[in-house]
Amino acid sequence: MNNLQVIIEKSWEDTSLRSNQETKDAIAEIVELVDKGILRVANPNEDGTWTVNEWVKKAIVMYFPIQQMQVHEVGIFEYHDKMKLKSNYAELGVRVVPPAVARYGAFLAKGVIMMPSYVNIGAYVDSGTMVDTWATVGSCAQIGKDVHLSGGVGIGGVLEPLQAAPVIVEDGAFIGSRCIVVEGARIGKRAVLGAGVTITGSSRIIDVTGTEPVEYIGYVPENCVVIPGSFPKKFPAGEYNVPCALIIGRRKESTDLKTSLNQALRDNNVVV
Repeated sequence: MNNLQVIIEKSWEDTSLRSNQETKDAIAEIVELVDKGILRVANPNEDGTWTVNEWVKKAIVMYFPIQQMQVHEVGIFEYHDKMKLKSNYAELGVRVVPPAVARYGAFLAKGVIMMPSYVNIGAYVDSGTMVDTWATVGSCAQIGKDVHLSGGVGIGGVLEPLQAAPVIVEDGAFIGSRCIVVEGARIGKRAVLGAGVTITGSSRIIDVTGTEPVEYIGYVPENCVVIPGSFPKKFPAGEYNVPCALIIGRRKESTDLKTSLNQALRDNNVVV
């Protein structure tokens, strides 16, 4: 791995090296390792933090220019692209419902279910996760075990700028229909997002369950139940409400994700 990283870092700084066969071989090997889940764009640490491997992102970015446009036929569908599609789903133990698509270079663990949906290169989707109808998992997103991405969920991708942190959705989270979770956002374990919540790396997530609000930026803590909200902000033209997210409860270990969301909504007389 260290040797691969050295090659990538050198060729990133010196573009003339990218035409070397050694560089091309290193890039191809890295993408293959990412496809198999051996190498990841981001790794979880024992203390609960994450480490982003920017050099892996660099390799994926450099993979595109060295690929040639090709026509791919899948049944009645035709594609014209530089990237081949993922294959061997039966061997991988992944259920894929037509016309779901995952690109080569995306890792899908055993037990993943893809309804008609899309998973991009560099993404990591762990075991038991459901990617529901028309949900998208963007490039380099890290999705944990037993996550449910409901219909129409948009998980954003990040390849450039390189310093942009990928979206992280940790084990057991439930992401409600039409939620948008993009660059730098992190959703903690077993958290529940109600329908239509938008979380970015700079979003205000406000815990309103106590007597005083507690604010997080771009991070939803473990077991939190979240709904869309807004707060007033002054502009030169006047005061207007801008979006935020509200933590209205905590998931109980004894209840499943949908039950936790519904209970929190009933307790707070909220409909989403």
